[in-house]
Amino acid sequence: MQQPETDTTSSHTPSNNNLPFRDQRFRLSGNHIFKGVLILLIFLILMLVFSALVNVIWKGLGSLAASLATEEIQFAIRLSFFTSITSTLICILFAVPVAYGLERLNIPGHRFISVILEVPLSLPPIVCGVALLLLLGNTEAGRALAEHGLKFVFSVKGIILAQFFIITPYMIRVLKSTMADISPRLEFVARTLGCSQWQAFTRVTLPLARNGIIAGLVICWARAMGEFGCSLMLAGATRMKTETLPIALFLNMSVGNLEMAMASATCLIIISLVALLLFELLGSAILQSSERI
Repeated sequence: MQQPETDTTSSHTPSNNNLPFRDQRFRLSGNHIFKGVLILLIFLILMLVFSALVNVIWKGLGSLAASLATEEIQFAIRLSFFTSITSTLICILFAVPVAYGLERLNIPGHRFISVILEVPLSLPPIVCGVALLLLLGNTEAGRALAEHGLKFVFSVKGIILAQFFIITPYMIRVLKSTMADISPRLEFVARTLGCSQWQAFTRVTLPLARNGIIAGLVICWARAMGEFGCSLMLAGATRMKTETLPIALFLNMSVGNLEMAMASATCLIIISLVALLLFELLGSAILQSSERI
């Protein structure tokens, strides 16, 4: 005889139908909690940074005009712009070929070389300054360079060297990521059309890396403007001689001249905000150009 078929799903249907709804309600509540925690953390960090910066700017704006009229602050601004622009231009001359070579050439030990070049990124700037001082101070190398007009200790040249030493690893890292986003096949095609490697580099790679180079210039220039520890160790802190804006902030805070110190800090904050804004705009342009490539 043929036995009647039993419905094995009818008794489990209600519980099976309820489980997905329960899981969905649990996931939704968990998502809301996670998003709330993220927003809370973002808000806390934002308020900390925003309140600290606004407090400095608010206290510095009142005396900013009078402080900018003083000879000391004007000298510090001129020296800061001169040294930061000079060190950034020298940095780009070295960073572009170094970043390109590390990214494109099969150099033995290139990972070890990259690590050594990026060591200043992880060191305190004051340690970098001590290292340069011991290398170029009262040593044979320092005396030999001083005889040829390259005296770095307690001089403006020392400020430029200190800034160059600090910002070059930043520039190399930015340019390496920029070069990595450019397909090497484009250079290969150019070389098959008769270009040398130098011509492919200058006519293909450099134009495509333009936005990355400009972004690196902006962020490294802002970093050079705010460089303090390495310059302090190598070039010293002498008024109206090696007094950049960070040095002016340090000297005036040391003697209790808060108006001049806040004016220096306000100038540095404004410069940093403008530089970061430009960096973000150029960064979005780099992403758009890389997507087109």
